[in-house]
Amino acid sequence: MKIFCVGRNYVDHAKELGNDVPDEPVIFMKPKSALLQPNTPFYYPEFSNELHYEAELVLRICKNGKYVTEKQASRYYNAITVGIDFTARDIQADLKKKGLPWEKAKAWDNSAVLGTWKDVTPEMLRKPINFSLKNNGEQVQTGLSSDMMFSFDEIIAHISNYFSLNIGDLIYTGTPAGVGECVVGDILEGFYEAEQMFKLEIK
Repeated sequence: MKIFCVGRNYVDHAKELGNDVPDEPVIFMKPKSALLQPNTPFYYPEFSNELHYEAELVLRICKNGKYVTEKQASRYYNAITVGIDFTARDIQADLKKKGLPWEKAKAWDNSAVLGTWKDVTPEMLRKPINFSLKNNGEQVQTGLSSDMMFSFDEIIAHISNYFSLNIGDLIYTGTPAGVGECVVGDILEGFYEAEQMFKLEIK
């Protein structure tokens, strides 16, 4: 299983971090060990002093493929949820300053959270998907799939030009504006429309 992530897929998020707006999807990966397993507590990483949440829509790949066209791409995922791509922002800032890769800031154990899966239906994809994140009951992020610079199908087509897609692979499709710091004791809740997909305490 591979975990693909898309960076800077919402203009406002790219701007809030002072990043250039990309002209093609920015892809990075997390290892399988980054996935927080069900019913497993999430612990604040000891190596960071600035942990940030990034709520995202996540796709689950259901078909093996390579060089998938945008027209075919919708056949390659069958489930969607809301997840968190946790980021050690202080580590990331230091690595970016030195021109080094981001893995230590993005790909550490348990840094990828998943909510409950929803089966994808054609009706779901006919309108923008609204998702959001609450921190201690206060809404801190909200996003619409229609605001993504690169759509689900564009992302899948792009990734498949470089990597084979395999059943069970995950794609974190990018986070909207509003990312922020979380601390021990915070309760994070992810929502697909009004449906709660996960509830997570930072320990």
